[in-house]
Amino acid sequence: MPQSFPTLSSHLWNWRPVLFPAIVAILLVGCNSKQGPPKPSLQITRVPPSDPGGPMQLDYIEGRVSGALPGQQIVLYAHGGSWWVQPFKSQPLTRIQADSTWRNSTHLGAEYAALLVESNYRPEAKLETLPIVGNGVVAITSVKGSPAKPIIIKTIHFSGYDWNVRAAGSARGGEANFYDPANAWTDKDGYLHLTMSMRDGKWTCAEIALTRELGYGSYRFVVQDSAHLDPSAVLGLFTFDEEAGEETRKELDIELSRWGNPHNENAQYVVQPYYVPENVARFSVPSGVLTHIIRWEPGVASFSTLPGSVVQNKAKNVSEHVFNSGIPTPASEKVHIDLYDFRHSRNTSQRPAEVVIEKFEYLP
Repeated sequence: MPQSFPTLSSHLWNWRPVLFPAIVAILLVGCNSKQGPPKPSLQITRVPPSDPGGPMQLDYIEGRVSGALPGQQIVLYAHGGSWWVQPFKSQPLTRIQADSTWRNSTHLGAEYAALLVESNYRPEAKLETLPIVGNGVVAITSVKGSPAKPIIIKTIHFSGYDWNVRAAGSARGGEANFYDPANAWTDKDGYLHLTMSMRDGKWTCAEIALTRELGYGSYRFVVQDSAHLDPSAVLGLFTFDEEAGEETRKELDIELSRWGNPHNENAQYVVQPYYVPENVARFSVPSGVLTHIIRWEPGVASFSTLPGSVVQNKAKNVSEHVFNSGIPTPASEKVHIDLYDFRHSRNTSQRPAEVVIEKFEYLP
C-alpha cells in the first residue's frame, strides 16, 4: 500500500493558531507606519468678549493642546483692524502647562487666535492675515469673541480734562505690570493721586491717559515730592501713541526713577527710542514740589524742571535739555501719567508708593 506524506497546505493548516495572529500584527504595523503619529491640535476653551478693546483693556484667554512636543509654545493674537500679538510685543510666548493647558491675558478684539509653534519661532507683532501651518507654525485655531456687555472704562476729570484709567496690564519697563483702576483718583482739591500696592497677592499700578490728542505745544506737570520713591518705582509723564510701532510711537518722556539702583540719578528726559545714547539726559531732582515741562515744536523738544508749582521767570531750573534729532511729529499720541514698578519680580523689598500731581496744563 503506498505511503502517504503530509502536504505543505496541511502543515500551514496545523500552524494556523500561531501564523494568523502574526500576519494580522504585521499588517497592522504596516498600516500604522503609513499613517504616522496624530497631528497636534489646539482648542480655545475660554473665549474673551468681542469688544473693540484697545490698549487699556485686557481679559483672560485659555485653551488646551494635544500632541505638542517638548519646547513648543503658544502664540496668541487678537484682531482689531489687524492681528496683534498678545499680551505684549515684548512677551509674545505662552507656556504650555504639564496638563496640556495654557492661559494668558489678552487685549480685547473681535477675534482671537492661538498658534502652536516651534521653540525657535519668532512671531510678528502685527499681522494682516494669520499664518498657515509650516515654517515653525505647527497648528492654529481661531474663534470669534464671545457676546458680552460693553466694558465700561473708568474716566476721571483732572485739571479740566477727561482721562481714561488703565485696567489692562502693561509691559512698560520690560516686564508685565498689573493695573487697578482703584489706584487712581482725585481729591477734594482736584489733585490726582496714583498709588502702587500689593493687592490679592500681586503688585498693582496706576495710569491715566488723556482722551484726546493735543499735538505741538507745552505740557506742564506740577508734581509733589517724587524723591521719596523706592529705587524701582517709576513715575512717567509722557506722550505716547499706543497703536504705533516701536519706532513711531510719538513718545516724549519725563521719567522720575532710579531704575532699581539706589545710587542712580532719579530723573531723566527721553526722546524714544531710549537706547540711542543722545536721546537720554539724566539728572537728579530734590525733594519738594516741582514743575516739569515738555515744549514740543517741529524738530525740537525742550525739557525743563523748575522748583515750586508756579513758573517764574527768575526761578533757576533744576534741569533742562534740548533735543534736536529724532523728534516725532504729532499723530494719535496722548498724554499719559503712569506709576509703575521697574522689574518688580527682581525687587523683593518694594514698598507701597503714592504720588500726587497737583496740576496738568497744556499751552499751544
